[in-house]
Amino acid sequence: MARAGGITNAVNVGIAVQADWESREFISHISLNIRRLFDFLLHFEVTTKTKLSSLNEKLHTLERRLQLLELQVSAATSNPALFNT
Repeated sequence: MARAGGITNAVNVGIAVQADWESREFISHISLNIRRLFDFLLHFEVTTKTKLSSLNEKLHTLERRLQLLELQVSAATSNPALFNT
């Protein structure tokens, strides 16, 4: 009878070990996917910041050109003699 109990305990231990490995495998997959998501987000952040910085520089250049054009138009409209030549 002791032998039958030993087999049952061995089966129970085997089931517990199998369940533990399956749990660890699941946790490993989740951890890997979280790492991949984190890496993607870091890359996305860097790329976005670079593109926004470039866009900001272009916008600044356009704003300066617009200010220059506004000054030229203002000067031309305040001195109509420039158009009568």
